[in-house]
Amino acid sequence: MELEVKIRKKLRGFDLAVEFSVHDEVLALLGASGCGKSMTLKCIAGIEKPDEGRILLNGRTLFDSEKGVNLAPQKRRVGYLFQDYALFPNMTVAENITFSARGTKEEKRKLLERELARFSLAGLENSYPKELSGGQKQRTAFARILASDAELLLLDEPFSALDSYLKWQLELELLHLFDDYGRAAVLVSHDRGEAYRLADRIAVLSGGALESLGTKHALFEQPGTLAATLLTGCKNISRARRTTEHELFAEDWQITLHSAAPVPENLRYVGIRAHFFSLREEAAENTPRMEAVQIIEDAFSYLVMAKKADSDAAPVRWEIEKIAWQGLGQKEFYLHFPADRLILLER
Repeated sequence: MELEVKIRKKLRGFDLAVEFSVHDEVLALLGASGCGKSMTLKCIAGIEKPDEGRILLNGRTLFDSEKGVNLAPQKRRVGYLFQDYALFPNMTVAENITFSARGTKEEKRKLLERELARFSLAGLENSYPKELSGGQKQRTAFARILASDAELLLLDEPFSALDSYLKWQLELELLHLFDDYGRAAVLVSHDRGEAYRLADRIAVLSGGALESLGTKHALFEQPGTLAATLLTGCKNISRARRTTEHELFAEDWQITLHSAAPVPENLRYVGIRAHFFSLREEAAENTPRMEAVQIIEDAFSYLVMAKKADSDAAPVRWEIEKIAWQGLGQKEFYLHFPADRLILLER
């Protein structure tokens, strides 16, 4: 399976301009609300029309502004899962599932039986959407997509309307579905954890532009831009300047740091994720004396805001397990910034 997207569309407040491809994988479009994620999905599905560019799916042209091609949504063979699932309220579960299915009456009957069993909907085939729970509605919507024999799944924040427990259950089901289904998907999310758990690669969008694109592991290690770093959840970012090939000065934290990776000439920011810090017994390279200025209790950890001791520096956020913090018992400590965990940003 191969999807190629290169489109532009003028929107209120910004221009959407994205270019990416998908190959037998799950790609997550991650970004804040209003950045163009859902619009990108709608352009692929044919619900919205780009101003220019092209969209190819398995060699078929879905849209090409130069050639004047713009296939209708029903001809694109893509399955679109809306945020509200968009089930037909006047149709039963069975009728919703088989609405876009192809084949004879007998083939549709067998297909319905298969999807009812796959999504644990047996016994609900004669129920209407208003009689279903949130999870049952979502499973019905997924079943309808698969019954249509779509070549590509488009999922627009599929868990946004669900509580945390049900969301977790359905995430597991969706992971099994991706494994069994064997076809590609594009997932829209503003939840970095959800994107990381479900996707193979992640594309970060900000203001209509594609900020970063890569495997989820590479992207979270080095997001590439300040916007992507923030969107992937990094809470510790300081203005920075290069001092030597492997050394930098974090201006906001007032700390000199050694970097395992070469420091770019045009370094502007340095970041580090809150769970990468560790305690040391004495001062050393990348291990300044710090003092806690605020301690916030979370469900299973403490969030410690710590600044360089005897300074007016900006604090860093350190996430530490409760048992580890309770055993520390002091306000000042030596905190280690791992050289191989620094995020180096030029923009």
